[in-house]
Amino acid sequence: MDEHLILGGTGKTGRRIAERLRARNVPTRTAARHGADVRLDLGEPATWDAALAGVTAAYLVEPDLRTVRLPAFVAAAASRGVGRLVLLSAPGAVHPRHPLFAVEAAVRDSGAGWTILRPGWFAQNFTETAWRDELRAGELALPAGDGRTAFVDARDIADVAVAALTSDRLHGAALELTGPRALSFGEAVELIAAATGRAARFVDIDAETYVTRAVAAGAPPAVARIMAGVFTALREGQDPGPQDGVRQALGRPARPFEEYVAGLRG
Repeated sequence: MDEHLILGGTGKTGRRIAERLRARNVPTRTAARHGADVRLDLGEPATWDAALAGVTAAYLVEPDLRTVRLPAFVAAAASRGVGRLVLLSAPGAVHPRHPLFAVEAAVRDSGAGWTILRPGWFAQNFTETAWRDELRAGELALPAGDGRTAFVDARDIADVAVAALTSDRLHGAALELTGPRALSFGEAVELIAAATGRAARFVDIDAETYVTRAVAAGAPPAVARIMAGVFTALREGQDPGPQDGVRQALGRPARPFEEYVAGLRG
């Protein structure tokens, strides 16, 4: 039977996609460097064959923007008969200097049916990344100012990905995925604090301070600088605001941030 391969199968979107596919009895194989059904390291082509064996559809995630390796994996997947590719990309990937620009091009040129997902900031970043520990300590410090963005629920991303992996309806679509309403980080933190009953606040810091702190916490300097630039763009009002990709894909509105927050109570 056709197998669906989920890269990043232990991550925020990958594990949710795998859960949904398995609930539908769709044969599903998760792949990651650790903790998944099959070990897959994009930097080790020797691990690719086992991951791709019998696969007809794949969800693709680039784990490291410093060393983009997905284009070669895409070519290998297409050569092995994978006929459907769904790529987790990013809004900025439409620009040639973005690390994912070449990945999107590889997917579009692969010869397979493809769908590209460009989600904005994940709501789950507040509870499933390093932000969680900062919030629990009472303060989230980022160089975002009062910039506003429509945080997207990872459950919506997973729902769209499953639709793209299991039908032809979204082939050839590049979908901008966001929540329905833009919030500042300060507003988001206030909503989370009210729901959880834990005191927390957002603190605006300058980009250099952010980079220094991120590197001290173990982030590679290049990644810290990239993220500082992303936050600075948000601060400067460059976020495009709510987009309609979830409704286009699913025929329903995106989940509001408040629905995500409601799940944090207790």
